[in-house]
This record gives sequence, C-alpha cells and structure tokens, in this order.
Amino acid sequence: MRNLYEASNAIEANILKGLLEVEGIEVFINGEYLQGGMGDLPVSGIITLSVEECDVARALKIIEAYEAGEFELKDS
Repeated sequence: MRNLYEASNAIEANILKGLLEVEGIEVFINGEYLQGGMGDLPVSGIITLSVEECDVARALKIIEAYEAGEFELKDS
C-alpha cells in the first residue's frame, strides 16, 4: 500500500475513505487513533490514507475532485 493523502483530522480521513470505497478502492487510514496524542506528537503527518499501488491514479483523481469542492452532501 502507498500513503496517498495526509488528512487534517479523522473526520476528513473518513469522508475521503467513503468517497474512495464507493468507487471500489480499498483504503486504510493510518494513525486515526493517534489524534488523542496531539501535543505529544508532531502536528502533521499523523493521519494518512493508503491505497493499493494499482489504485493510486484513480484515487488521486477522486482526492483532487474532493479538494476542488466537487462533492456535495445530499439530504435523504
């Protein structure tokens, strides 16, 4: 697996994980539970998303769309 994205927090990591999994991309969140150690751990690089090497290109396109604000939450 390859680290692909550094999330600002666990919520963002899980939003991205959901967007990627809907497209059939397996995602692993690294460091999700380390957020409780803020202050004792470095501020950056704590929570990252990893995907399989074969999914990197597709995942990057989805992440770029997310960062560009191309996704909306829809009411049920």
